[in-house]
Amino acid sequence: MFKRTIFKTALCAGLAILAPQTALGSKPTPTPKVDVVFVLDTTGSMSGLINAAKEKIWSIASTLSDTTPAPEIRIGLVGYRDRGDAYVTTRSALTTDLDAVYGDLMKFEAGGGGDGPESVNQALNEAVTRFDWSQDPDAYKVVFLVGDAPPHMDYQDDVPYRETVNLALNKGIIINTIQCGNMESTTPIWNEIAKFGEGVFAKVEQSGGALLAATPYDSKLAELSSELDKTRVAYGDHDERAAQAAKFAMSDAIAEEATVSALARRSELNVSAAGKANFLGSKELVEDVSTGKVSLEKLDQAQLPQELRDVGADEQKRIIAEKKDKRDKIESEIRKLSQARQDYLKKEAAKSAGEKPVLDEVIFSAIKTQAGAKGLTYDSGPHY
Repeated sequence: MFKRTIFKTALCAGLAILAPQTALGSKPTPTPKVDVVFVLDTTGSMSGLINAAKEKIWSIASTLSDTTPAPEIRIGLVGYRDRGDAYVTTRSALTTDLDAVYGDLMKFEAGGGGDGPESVNQALNEAVTRFDWSQDPDAYKVVFLVGDAPPHMDYQDDVPYRETVNLALNKGIIINTIQCGNMESTTPIWNEIAKFGEGVFAKVEQSGGALLAATPYDSKLAELSSELDKTRVAYGDHDERAAQAAKFAMSDAIAEEATVSALARRSELNVSAAGKANFLGSKELVEDVSTGKVSLEKLDQAQLPQELRDVGADEQKRIIAEKKDKRDKIESEIRKLSQARQDYLKKEAAKSAGEKPVLDEVIFSAIKTQAGAKGLTYDSGPHY
């Protein structure tokens, strides 16, 4: 498990992706907004699903990013158990910093429960009412409720799920439900929530049924993921550099603790247009110099990291140019290997096509249909 001190200090740094410019004199194309909150049962029976979620968060984000123009993707989490357990709910705010989301996911461990119904009502209500959902009317806003047990309906101070579904509709939030396992009492309620939440209901095996096959490309992609992280240079005032330092520490912890396959998935996201927010953080000098957002010559030297303050202007330029060149080469290699990896995994998925629902495809199917109504087109299939 991650070092908790690192996660406590890590800040959720957001970076709006710049909208691409259109023809001279016309308005820039708006950046599509995608907000997703996963509401995950973390009781003792859900260990397989939790492990799958830890592996798959990057693939889900890559699936969401695979449209043009590249969207701004924010993901949030609600983990829930039941009253009397170590916690009833735990939340992670909507953020473009998916490293921070992954860090919170790594804290999730299956435990508690055991008495059938769980605090689904509270978790679902918090997902709808306690997050900073986009106010953009064209944003794709969606909740995925994932669990195996029905809600307690005997808690007098709960907000019943039917009321929460109505609140979600008023906010333009779609609710999808994914049932893990075959508990008969769960199915009609999950169906009802999805039906009236304008979402879809799906049933997968207890472990989540995600495609978790390793590939021959994972180890190299994991190595490249770490190398790519090393090309980042923080700048800004003291607080801004401190926020970036916390983010970079998070990346180091991920490199140390995540599986090779998870790191491979992370590398794919980080070289995508929508993944820039996660990779770069809030103040990254190599990107901002290369795109002309800032000028080294005009930048206050106090905003530079110490290693750049200690050298002359020409050496500063050389260092930044060298990191940019290295970054470009690494990104190119990651894209090539990621494509080979996806081709490999799609062949693996085809071998068992139709045998049982796969979590990756269930999520993709919902995204494709629902985001399509917001003008986002997803044609290439899920990322695994």
